[in-house]
Amino acid sequence: MLSTTLSSSSRPQGRAWLVCLMLATFVIGTDDFVVAGVLPAVSADLGVSEAAAGQLVTVFSLTYALAAPPLAVATARLPRKTLIVGGLSVFALANLATALAPGYPSLTALRVVTALVAAAITPAVFAMAGRVAAPERVGCAMGAVAAGLTVSLFAGVPAGTLLGAAFGWRSAFTAVALLALAVAAACARALPPLPGAPELGVRAQLRALGRPAVLVCVAGTVIGAASGLMTYTYIAPVTEELTGRGGAVLALFIAVVGVSGAAGAVAGGRLTDRWGADRTLIAAFAGLFAATGALALIALTGRGGAPVWLVALVLAGWGFAAWGFNPPMNARALRLAGDAGAEAVALNTSGLYAGIALAGSLGGAATARYGGTGVTVAATAVGLAALIVMIASVRRFPSGG
Repeated sequence: MLSTTLSSSSRPQGRAWLVCLMLATFVIGTDDFVVAGVLPAVSADLGVSEAAAGQLVTVFSLTYALAAPPLAVATARLPRKTLIVGGLSVFALANLATALAPGYPSLTALRVVTALVAAAITPAVFAMAGRVAAPERVGCAMGAVAAGLTVSLFAGVPAGTLLGAAFGWRSAFTAVALLALAVAAACARALPPLPGAPELGVRAQLRALGRPAVLVCVAGTVIGAASGLMTYTYIAPVTEELTGRGGAVLALFIAVVGVSGAAGAVAGGRLTDRWGADRTLIAAFAGLFAATGALALIALTGRGGAPVWLVALVLAGWGFAAWGFNPPMNARALRLAGDAGAEAVALNTSGLYAGIALAGSLGGAATARYGGTGVTVAATAVGLAALIVMIASVRRFPSGG
């Protein structure tokens, strides 16, 4: 483990610190995706097309992906508690300014600012979980933090959507700002003081991030996220083609994915502690490939008449595996990078957002040519590639956990 891990005597009692870290990822995840739920309102209020409004999500994701690694290097020596509490406070102010944005250009600029702050906070949150937790509980801590992101998809985003529908889209960002302030206050009370990384120098940090073991680990995250998030991004056309039904049934499928994803994140963390990060990753990627393959098989043979229960069951397995690989992947990155673990987690998180962008482009091309069936087949092919890359990575560069 990292040399900067807390000793058992200085480790905080209870789990309040972990709940705070989970809430931090929850509020960041909600802010990232809540735009999707208020697109029509943003479009109508600011006089832009829904396609243009949708680019606010793209701007956030791309900014995060590009900014996380250099920001991690730049903030490596800052005390972790100071970075998280201060970052959440700035995050709250940025969201409050977003709620007051007078037009589309200013709103876009504020999404860039918000993404920059999120890119600085999130890797620090994951790294702090790995450093504060007892060595035998690192996986569970990572799983809890990852669950905050997952829960935001089926709890935070719908809540923001309902607020937007009732009081206008600006109320959703006001609510995120208030929640971020509350989480910052809780973190100020519950998080233990934790120093930044040792003095390595920028060159040493970059050398650590440039290790083949770390880069292949990140490549696995990119490909795995592209497979998993492709199905989620295009879940509406996929499930409608599989079952011939939408509306309330689609809402059911999204809820199933959200609940199973949160369970997968927690289970992925626990299995990391029990099996080690490497074995857990292989199992998660194998499960992801099997579930997407099952969806493709149903699509190719069902002809739009697949039972809802069967599709829901497969989606539950898919959601479990797709979000279950996040905790062991971050735990593996921490181990492989040593004292540059926080920077490795940032690079790995950038890989996740790069995978989201890749999923959108590949899935869009598949949908345009072959509909929902094309998405399932493409996701299966990418999932097989992710499994092969991860098996090779683990054999060539074992993390020792």
